[in-house]
Amino acid sequence: MPFDANFTRRDFHQLLAGFGLSFALPALSPRAAEKRGRERAKSLITLWMAGGPSQFETWDPHPGTAIGGDVGAIKTTIPGLKIADLYPRTAEQIHHLSVIRSLTSKEGDHERGTYYVKTGYRPDPTLKHPALGAIFAEETKKADKGKIEIPRHVALLPGQWPARGGFLGPQLDAFKVFEPGKDVRNMKAPVVRDRQDRRLNDLRVLSDSFARGRFSRVRRTQHDKTIDRALTMMQSKQLKAFLIDEEPKAVRDAYGDTKFGRGCLVARRLVETGVRAIEVTLRGFDTHANNHVGHKTQAAILDPAFAALIADLKKRDLLDSTIVLCIGEFGRTPTINALAGRDHWPHAFSCVVGGGGLKSGLVIGETDPTGSKKEPKDPIKLPDLYATILHRLGVDYAKEYQTPVGRPMAAVDAGSPIQRLLG
Repeated sequence: MPFDANFTRRDFHQLLAGFGLSFALPALSPRAAEKRGRERAKSLITLWMAGGPSQFETWDPHPGTAIGGDVGAIKTTIPGLKIADLYPRTAEQIHHLSVIRSLTSKEGDHERGTYYVKTGYRPDPTLKHPALGAIFAEETKKADKGKIEIPRHVALLPGQWPARGGFLGPQLDAFKVFEPGKDVRNMKAPVVRDRQDRRLNDLRVLSDSFARGRFSRVRRTQHDKTIDRALTMMQSKQLKAFLIDEEPKAVRDAYGDTKFGRGCLVARRLVETGVRAIEVTLRGFDTHANNHVGHKTQAAILDPAFAALIADLKKRDLLDSTIVLCIGEFGRTPTINALAGRDHWPHAFSCVVGGGGLKSGLVIGETDPTGSKKEPKDPIKLPDLYATILHRLGVDYAKEYQTPVGRPMAAVDAGSPIQRLLG
């Protein structure tokens, strides 16, 4: 077996830690993963638009106005809804989803805004909150009975601030994959099987001796379990979910020949395998200069991948059991600056959400077409959106957890479901 020359001691420990985290969360049995439609156990895919996408160049265009910029608008399969003309393929699939144009936040900094949108809580120096996917993974671990051999919370193309487990523990951090569609790094042993078996046997002898001397009542340590889980993953056939070579060329082409497109295709494959929460990141939306050019470039990547993902989930009867959320940390200013860019704007921004039994075809909220008003019509708070998603995923959004210091903390910060989206 080939040896990765870049495999370091630190890589090894991070690898084992990541496996331990993930395997501590039992998952769907193969039989459950094969089910289709609403009877299937739920999954969550978050398409993370890192940098803060402009609502005007995506889902809330205002062409022909002082704030509209250079983008045009096209009709969609939702009556009355127009989106930026940079998204023709998404326009054909958007009736499976709903658009919210009035999300509000008070966090206009990238790090703080990302924290807020991923967790539903504003940053707190005394506490780290879990991401939405981590909560979902935590709340489904007992029901899933632990037969999946790959991580159940995955971040594809993770950015600077990937989804974390927060006070629920690092075992709920998303398992990071930087090259979706290819072999996951460090899954092959650096030595041949016989030699690896001898090494592991020697390690177990040493571990047993240590346990007898230091922990007479403990026959197996967490270290032993972590190694076993790592080895299980390394030998699992379920690792094929991270690969796309067996997919027909037409399917791969539909998603687009980009890392993000391949990430979205892998996300669909992970859902089929039983993975609960997947985050796919597309960077490049921080358009303080040349905003229109930047969004045109990003749309060429996002449009085919997003549309293909929705169409593929629908075709495979997976959309009714999979919530898809496309969102970034905030929006962009109505005004266009001297560099032809737009700056940070958390006061009113957009997202697209649907699947998993959520109501489709809705357009919620409205921003001021003149740009003179900060507050949108029918504002939607992040905690309310997340209470809606968790509720539809079958999770008690009002549940309180005990933090490591004994402080009670709800899954969602005083949020209530948006009844229109529940249908």
